[in-house]
Amino acid sequence: MRFDVITLFPELFAPFLQVGVTRRAYASGQVDVHLWNPRDDADGAYRRVDDRPFGGGPGMVMMAEPLRRCLQRIREQRADAGAPVVLFSPIGARIDHGVVSQWARSEGAVLICGRYEGIDQRFIDAFVDVQLSLGDFVLSGGEIAAMALLDAVARLQPGVLGDADSHALDSFNPELDGLLDCPHYTRPEVWEGRAVPPTLLSGHHAQVERWRRDQRLELSARHRPDLIDQARVQGRLGPADEALLQRLARSSRQAES
Repeated sequence: MRFDVITLFPELFAPFLQVGVTRRAYASGQVDVHLWNPRDDADGAYRRVDDRPFGGGPGMVMMAEPLRRCLQRIREQRADAGAPVVLFSPIGARIDHGVVSQWARSEGAVLICGRYEGIDQRFIDAFVDVQLSLGDFVLSGGEIAAMALLDAVARLQPGVLGDADSHALDSFNPELDGLLDCPHYTRPEVWEGRAVPPTLLSGHHAQVERWRRDQRLELSARHRPDLIDQARVQGRLGPADEALLQRLARSSRQAES
């Protein structure tokens, strides 16, 4: 798959693409990333890409024409000239595991990293196919959001993680019924007076899996009850799960009384 990133700061991506386990995806071309600076497509000695907003107000707005020219150059080089154009913006759908999974199975896209107060709406209307958001907050630009999407997509590619099953045990993965992941422990068995839960040292596979399942349910019920509701609607919770959730609910009510 190929991702073309339009950004005024391509240098931000260099270390991101060269370190960590996901570098395997970029180095191998599984996730082929190309960086494009719209300043290269701007006019004048100063290569200006922004201007004052019509109607007044603070800040600057990215101009449509340099972005259009940059997009045209990308389309001339891509085998799939009709690849979707993605803009990271506050009105976009929030990126979650389902969104990442879809892009991980795709042929890629053109990712646009906005800056300043935003992008001329006429360019958005003419060329943008999808808008995505990291959450209900504003960043200085779309680069961090683009890196987040690329990283999440890269780690789902075959052979990128050391253990092929690693991402299947991530929080929100359908393999975990969309729940939060459980706590993890490693050596030593006792650290600063805190011991590893005995079940994890028992060697009893079924008990270990039940402990992990219970922890996932408890963490999700405490911090993300919406995930419990989704799992219940989807029929992913068994009798043992429901019994645990009932006990947790009773304990919570007793603690509050």
